[in-house]
Amino acid sequence: MGKYDKFFESEEVLEESLNPNEAIAAVAVVTAIADSSIEDVDAELLTDILWGFEIFDEYSDDELLEMIDKLLALAEDEGVGTLFNTAYESLDDELIPDAFAAGVSMLVDEEDLRIPRGKATLLKKLQQALELEDDEAKEIVEEVITAFEEAEDEDLLDEENEDLLESMSSQPIYESPAGNFTVPVPSSLQQGAMIDSQEGIVTFSDDVGSLFRIDYSSLPPQQMDDMESVGQEEYLRSILLNKYVPSAIASNVPDASVDYTEYLPDVLEGAYFALVNMPEGSTVPKTGNNGTAVKCDAYRGLFAFIDGDFLYIVSSQRSFCDGEIPAGVKQEAQNLKQSIISFVDTIEFT
Repeated sequence: MGKYDKFFESEEVLEESLNPNEAIAAVAVVTAIADSSIEDVDAELLTDILWGFEIFDEYSDDELLEMIDKLLALAEDEGVGTLFNTAYESLDDELIPDAFAAGVSMLVDEEDLRIPRGKATLLKKLQQALELEDDEAKEIVEEVITAFEEAEDEDLLDEENEDLLESMSSQPIYESPAGNFTVPVPSSLQQGAMIDSQEGIVTFSDDVGSLFRIDYSSLPPQQMDDMESVGQEEYLRSILLNKYVPSAIASNVPDASVDYTEYLPDVLEGAYFALVNMPEGSTVPKTGNNGTAVKCDAYRGLFAFIDGDFLYIVSSQRSFCDGEIPAGVKQEAQNLKQSIISFVDTIEFT
């Protein structure tokens, strides 16, 4: 099952019907929940955003907030997927664009006035669930972002938004041969990004040292039993530190050391992160004083988690060349951890 299927592919419907305005607001509520969780949805902020839509002109703030509270309660009691399915069945064809616009408005970063790239998969899933064509969907996204910009007295879409609109249809997609995930080729890589795919491994890199790598393997029943017996944290820690680091890193970089570890119980239902210091272990070479090629120093962030029947280890690299000095270990760990999490957010697990 894909990451967002439970939100947009339900077959259940609510016993009570929704009027058209409630259905449009429900699409916004479901999108906000899919982007975070029911507990993290700010009903008042959601109300403020929706109040800018013409279809809600006749509602007072209190009336619209009451509607949002009702929809959140239905999502919690009856299921988020059930709420979306009911909303979709309650919408006439001419209201589908308004519903998509309401959902898109939940994904806009109001500080940067853009849709973060890590939310592109959710955006695409919402478009598909509402059965909108790419051209119409991109036009609506542009209109929503423009509306946010006009509210801030800004006239033009910034370059990042234009890149996102283009990437909705043109960004290359990598599909795992095992059929367990798809992922857009990271747009942060420089032009001419390289893809190296082997059995159980795919690496995205460029010639300036940027790197994202996904290692994956199916988990047989015995390993699932082992994980249950020792607990997920210990299982992931052991896999990462006792098996992966020695075989995949230390075997090639003898002086490599694990400088930081952290278990994240609330991320991907449990994930283990490690920061590996790799002296002269970067994929980026540099020329030494005698003209020979040597490798730059690097930090490698590793992120282990389980989805379905597969174990994943996703990694990213930061290189230090030409005398660049890294920040403190905790800061470097935080930066790489966030970079990997943003990348993982773009993966669609199947």
